[in-house]
Amino acid sequence: MNVHCIIAEPRQIWNKTRMAQKNKASTQEHHIMRIREELARRRMARASLADAAKISLSSLEKSLSGQRPFTDQTLIRIEKALGLSFQRSVNLDETAQVKVAPENMGSYARASVKWLEGSFLTLRPASTNPDAVYAYETLIFWDFETEHLHFREMGRTDSIYAQMGSVAVPHQSGQIYLTTNKHGQHRTAILSRQVITGELYGLLLTLQTGLGAHLSPVAMPLVLIPMENLDDDTPRGLVSADHPMHAELKARLDKTLGEGFALMLGAR
Repeated sequence: MNVHCIIAEPRQIWNKTRMAQKNKASTQEHHIMRIREELARRRMARASLADAAKISLSSLEKSLSGQRPFTDQTLIRIEKALGLSFQRSVNLDETAQVKVAPENMGSYARASVKWLEGSFLTLRPASTNPDAVYAYETLIFWDFETEHLHFREMGRTDSIYAQMGSVAVPHQSGQIYLTTNKHGQHRTAILSRQVITGELYGLLLTLQTGLGAHLSPVAMPLVLIPMENLDDDTPRGLVSADHPMHAELKARLDKTLGEGFALMLGAR
């Protein structure tokens, strides 16, 4: 009797089972991020999706929070409600491999940046009113084709200027870079993370429209706050000084320079 065969067989079964579990978890995460992205893009409430898909809101909430996996029946109903098609089969060998971002993105493994995935309320000064705050949503997600993090801005009142691009997280600096490169024209945000709250503070370097077709380089403070830390009634768009939540949002924005998350040299 071959003792090695007796030992190896259960081990192989255990390895396959564990691989299947990892594959299932990865697929569920992909579904969660896809559905969240669609809801944010359409500005659709979860209750509306639950009603359209004929599923209970509590079941949808638990699945989107990762507490309960989506069943195939639930996914089919969500597909019909949103007009999407989910790929429910993922190659086990591909899932078993550790996914690492390209070198120019920071060579990070997905597991090391999971904390960065999700939806963030984004705050920056309004270009038309220096006292107002402009608020919208930024979604950061793992792209399975390029194998690194991407970001997408949603819910902007000036949707024509909404950005999407790549996320670099180099180990050397510990900073987070959100970069758009469209036909060679760059827009970059450099952010650092507040460890306790998970909020991101930094600077945005972009172009601002001036007179006529003239564009001028401009730098401004930028804050990304995890949506899970906020109430559902947090405002979007232009938040003027007379809004009840203006002081709170402006304080978050002022924290960027006030507490040394970023510096503006030579500013007048």
